[in-house]
Amino acid sequence: MKDALTRTLVRLLIVPVVAALAVLTAGAPGAHAATDLSAVAQALRERPVYVDPEARDILSESDAEALANKIENADKPVLVTVLPAGYPTENLFRNLRTETGVTGLYGIRLGDRFDARADSSVLSRQGVQNLVTAAQGAGDAKAQLNDFVDDALRNTGGSAPSSWSGGSDGVPVGGLITVGTLLVAGGAGAYAVSRRNRRRTMEHAAEQRAALEKLRVVVDEDITAFGEELDRLDFHPGEPGADDAMRADYERALDSYEQSKRLMDAAGRPEDVRAVTQAVEDGRFALAQLDARRAGRSLPERRPPCFFDPRHGPSVADALWAPPGGTEREVPVCAADRTRLADGHDPAVREVDTDRGRRPYWEAGPAYGPWAGGYFGGGLLPGLLVGTVLGGMMADPSYAADYGSGYGDFGGYTGGDVSGADFDSGDFGGGFGGGDFGDGGFGGGDFGGGF
Repeated sequence: MKDALTRTLVRLLIVPVVAALAVLTAGAPGAHAATDLSAVAQALRERPVYVDPEARDILSESDAEALANKIENADKPVLVTVLPAGYPTENLFRNLRTETGVTGLYGIRLGDRFDARADSSVLSRQGVQNLVTAAQGAGDAKAQLNDFVDDALRNTGGSAPSSWSGGSDGVPVGGLITVGTLLVAGGAGAYAVSRRNRRRTMEHAAEQRAALEKLRVVVDEDITAFGEELDRLDFHPGEPGADDAMRADYERALDSYEQSKRLMDAAGRPEDVRAVTQAVEDGRFALAQLDARRAGRSLPERRPPCFFDPRHGPSVADALWAPPGGTEREVPVCAADRTRLADGHDPAVREVDTDRGRRPYWEAGPAYGPWAGGYFGGGLLPGLLVGTVLGGMMADPSYAADYGSGYGDFGGYTGGDVSGADFDSGDFGGGFGGGDFGDGGFGGGDFGGGF
């Protein structure tokens, strides 16, 4: 409780003091850009939104408060700064990042201009550029910053710095306010933080359940199709010509079938589905071996399943294919789809239900990453999905936090940690530029350009 009280008091006292210091350092009339950057950084370490006293006409205090609450509730390292026109722009992002020391995504509205930068561990340069481009199409500052934040919260990796919930140690609290006020304020602050955390946990759990239920339909179809393959094979361990190798293949297939059903019944989150589809794939390969032994053919090579629909069974070759508007890549294909592609026809694609109707699974939601990961493990998946909607989701830094990792080199993520000046300055290089900003054209997150 003592720590909670201290953290609450720190916020109540320091943030107004920082704002007051910013006013005092604003300089002479007309010198709108005189607020010291260290004061801006201090405020951002306490809350995710800072509005310069000279920029209150750009974003009101109530709008800034609502924006800050939205970011804090989402627990993402997104920092927004509103500065007056004329504020010095040379190395603005880099210097602000150094002064703040927080790994995250930084958006700055300067007068009527807007741009952003981010640590690459939180969001890629292309991701930043896309966010900025989208935000620039919004209306006034309130609409623009809310659009930017809404998009950022869906795409940014990591979590908010602990200082946004307090966390400063060694601050003298005695004599600042009465004990009674301290207790009330501390209790209210602790309750608000606890309620926010509970709400965030509940919302995340609900999203996970909804994703799993949507995914369950597809996985159940896979398990059913696998069971039908077992029936069609019509193998009997005691049939004439059956040997121990055939019986072992059949036993592995049956075990995989039963395991997939047990795992799916026990699944509590989308990430758990990976083990289910991996079991199904193991069973299908055992069936392929059994079928080859019965027919007197050479045993099949262990290959990944058909990319277009894993229910087609193990692939027989790799074929060139490109998603609409995407780059060409080699994908594993079954014999039937290899023939279709060679004849210039579309492959038989696995489609699933989405908000836009039936779509190929690689154009569906992020929960299909674990589903595909069970079929295409061993680092194969990133190359197959590059340039697709699902591949883009899995490449996002925040994906592993929600749907698990281990599907190949999609990259990890960090964010919200206090790394001080130890960061890649190239992520924040240049000045403030873009569009009609001058100085080399709009960068929109293109860290190589100048402002």
